[in-house]
Amino acid sequence: MSNDPVNVELGLDTFGDVTVGPDGQLRSPAAVIRDVVEQGVLADQLGIHFFGVGEHHRPDFAVSAPEVVLAAIAARTTRIQLGSAVTVLSSDDPVRVFERFSTLDAVSNGRAELIVGRGSFTESFPLFGFDMNQYDLLFEERLDLLVKLLQGGPVTWSGRTRAPLDGVEVHPALESGRLPTWVGVGGSPQSVVRTAKHGLGMMLAIIGGNPDRFGTYVSLYRHTLRELGHPELPVGMHSPGFVADSDEQAREEVWRPYSEMMTRIGAERGWPPMSRAQYQQEVEHGSLYVGSPETVARKIGASSRALEVARFDLKYSAGTLSHPKLMRCIELYGSVVIPRVRELLAGVQDGGA
Repeated sequence: MSNDPVNVELGLDTFGDVTVGPDGQLRSPAAVIRDVVEQGVLADQLGIHFFGVGEHHRPDFAVSAPEVVLAAIAARTTRIQLGSAVTVLSSDDPVRVFERFSTLDAVSNGRAELIVGRGSFTESFPLFGFDMNQYDLLFEERLDLLVKLLQGGPVTWSGRTRAPLDGVEVHPALESGRLPTWVGVGGSPQSVVRTAKHGLGMMLAIIGGNPDRFGTYVSLYRHTLRELGHPELPVGMHSPGFVADSDEQAREEVWRPYSEMMTRIGAERGWPPMSRAQYQQEVEHGSLYVGSPETVARKIGASSRALEVARFDLKYSAGTLSHPKLMRCIELYGSVVIPRVRELLAGVQDGGA
């Protein structure tokens, strides 16, 4: 996979946000999960490169077991790459993570990818009995073990947060011997250097502010890779957005569900409620890719070129935004936005050859 922005891969991410139905009431998590499967199937039909499903353990997001949802999508698709966005590795067991994704890789005939991270929420720590005081150590050790498992063959490993392994082979083995793996990075230099040290792709979670400010982290990652003698590895970015038929429609449809979601999460973290002015700022100059196909394509093209990424994933679900609107977003993204991004990155300004 090249970091040439002209050849950028374009994907979609969802957290399985709990949506509203036609009656204006929240849909059940089970119905939302079935909707996510349909969204993944549509993405495959449109030739979108990647479909990622996030892991959460809270009532506003329906998916707690992404691999199961991805396996359901795999059974009904043929081309699209399928992965997590992200797998919360700190509160999971790397052996089980490897087993689940090697199984997904088998089911999908080699289309699985793995994006691991600390996650942006901490509900999984008490749920699975992990000590938040070991937050950093848990991720460090689990990532180290996962990298050894990805290399294949018998694994010997020891650490402080898990039982040791002594020449253990984990099954099923990867059929191709390879599972594309990224680390989701929120923007700390330590996370960037750690990712490069382990020789894994870096997926930047850019969810606020001007995306260009992450250029220093991309430079640090590539510099560290070179210093350590690693080959060039891909950089990707994940950002929220939504596509509708016009800028005005997209902005109006997203404003209320997105702001309510951000305000709710902000209240848990001590942030003030999101204002309309903040929302407009993120849409116009920040990391919200909201608008008509042309507007979103131009913004994706500019960010992809500025950061020289190999992958751009649009987190298209936004709070309670309804399933039909999400399906329309996916349709526009696959049929209009992606071809237009490719034109723009190739230097075509007017849509012609």
